[in-house]
Amino acid sequence: MNYHNPVLLQESVDALAIKEDGVYVDVTFGGGGHSREILKRLGKNGKLFGFDQDPDALANVIDDERFVLIPENFRYISRFLRFHGVRKVDGVLADLGVSSHQFDEAERGFSTRFDGDLDMRMNQKSKTSAKEIVNKYSEEKLAEILFLYGELRNSRNIAKTIVEKRQEEKIDTSFQLRQVLQKYLPKAKEHKIIAQIFQAIRIEVNEELDVLKEFLEQMPSLLKEDGRLSVISYHSLEDRLVKRFIRTGLFQGELEKDVFGRSNEPMQKVGKLIVPTPQEIKLNNRARSAKLRIATLKK
Repeated sequence: MNYHNPVLLQESVDALAIKEDGVYVDVTFGGGGHSREILKRLGKNGKLFGFDQDPDALANVIDDERFVLIPENFRYISRFLRFHGVRKVDGVLADLGVSSHQFDEAERGFSTRFDGDLDMRMNQKSKTSAKEIVNKYSEEKLAEILFLYGELRNSRNIAKTIVEKRQEEKIDTSFQLRQVLQKYLPKAKEHKIIAQIFQAIRIEVNEELDVLKEFLEQMPSLLKEDGRLSVISYHSLEDRLVKRFIRTGLFQGELEKDVFGRSNEPMQKVGKLIVPTPQEIKLNNRARSAKLRIATLKK
């Protein structure tokens, strides 16, 4: 099964500062590229857990006694690791976003390039698909997700058009939705705007930002004292959450300080923001918007 080349492979795995007998987690297993690199660096007593809720990822499971694939959403990372007798780990890697495989499967409905069922579910068992959102959400709710998750200034007009058109005919496919919104897609910006619309719907379908927040909140209690968190994000909404959590331990509001001016943020950043080289972007277009942030527990 054709999965993408892992983005920032060496850099994101280097960030974990792997110990041969350590316990690590790859929460976005996908094609297993990052996991294979981690296993190369582990000794015979090391352990790696992978998480992936997409059934397609099961085809890539690694035959290695040091590896366990957990077919669940990584928002439940602590719960499922406890089930396997693990309470603390040496490092966690997350490569956020949608895999090339998911984009390239027309029937999954993630891609703006192919006509397919409006689905966009990373977990095929979940009830809400893109079709439900497009055809059943209120105009107000649609406008809200397009504005918040797609960062579209004309979200209200787009939502109004969707609601008007779906009353004439149900919107079932990617190309149908594109056709409905054609007047908002000027030639010069067509790909960018449709990508923002699809991104907004996909984030809502998969609760991506809520999942990311729940995952990050578990890191201070899951990581060992010198454990590492390595996170690759692909759009500003994700990156903002990761950056802010590493800096303050919060997603909104200001960090409180005591009378001595001390604050109690749980994490601290390691090194600077890492982005792909021009060479990697040339070889792998998916890398162009990637940002890698690394953190550890505050000493």
